[in-house]
Amino acid sequence: MKRLCTLICLLLLCGCLAAQDFQCQVSINANQVTGGVNQQRYNDLQQKLYQFIHDRKWCQYNLKTNERIECALQINLTEVSGDVMKGTMTILLQRPVYKASYKTTLLNFQDKNIQFTYAEGDPLEYADNQNLSQFTALIAYYLNLFLAVEFDSFSMNGGAPYYSNMQSIVNFNQSAREKGWSVADNGQSNRYWISENLTNSTYSKLHDFFYQYHRLGLDVMNETPDAGRAVILESLRLLQQVNAQKSGLALVKIIASTKCDEIVNIFKEGMPSEKTQVINIMKQIDPTNSSRYDAINTASK
Repeated sequence: MKRLCTLICLLLLCGCLAAQDFQCQVSINANQVTGGVNQQRYNDLQQKLYQFIHDRKWCQYNLKTNERIECALQINLTEVSGDVMKGTMTILLQRPVYKASYKTTLLNFQDKNIQFTYAEGDPLEYADNQNLSQFTALIAYYLNLFLAVEFDSFSMNGGAPYYSNMQSIVNFNQSAREKGWSVADNGQSNRYWISENLTNSTYSKLHDFFYQYHRLGLDVMNETPDAGRAVILESLRLLQQVNAQKSGLALVKIIASTKCDEIVNIFKEGMPSEKTQVINIMKQIDPTNSSRYDAINTASK
């Protein structure tokens, strides 16, 4: 009997480990919350969040350990009233570049308006096509975004199932009192608009961009840097075309902000004609960071 119990525990443990799709760093910071802070409460939530992400099967494929999605979710609480928590969340997604020690950042931005309810000791529950918890819906939304963009970066339209999941989560939260899910909330940079940009066929070239820039561009640069750089330039033209369709799209802003420094470093090594083209494209797409692209003309050391 003892051996049977041990075997069952081992099988459950193996199943748990096999289910892991993410290598995700999570943190919950409550330093900005005024009044008495029960740090154990936030430590408990952080631990439960880690387990929620890593103990659940999110991906339709069985990923090997070295294929797990590398990401981070950093929650910064600014206001807590009873069980209602408000704040921001920093979103980070990275992936390795083929035959290189370098990791490229696919997404790096901040959700500036998160709100959820959590009572100490509450379990974190989630089910597809159900609205069990605002907090788990929020986390599931971003985990599906991570999967979608990661798979898009490896195969053409590889992230399609996960974009569909994101849209379902948005639809289920249209009547939620928490902000960020609605067309009217926070301009065009909230969860609604991120999902809309990625599921609207008008902007399908966003998916082409993720694939061309990363799989056909960055992934070949270690062996053929000139060829890789040329493909990356063409991928930036795709962003330019999407921007021409509608300026100020949430995803174009996020991509440009995430990739700014990387683009500068890549094209410092480019031909003069490439440098001129990239500077013009990026200043048009990303006027907020316009001056930063001038560094492309600075000689690399």
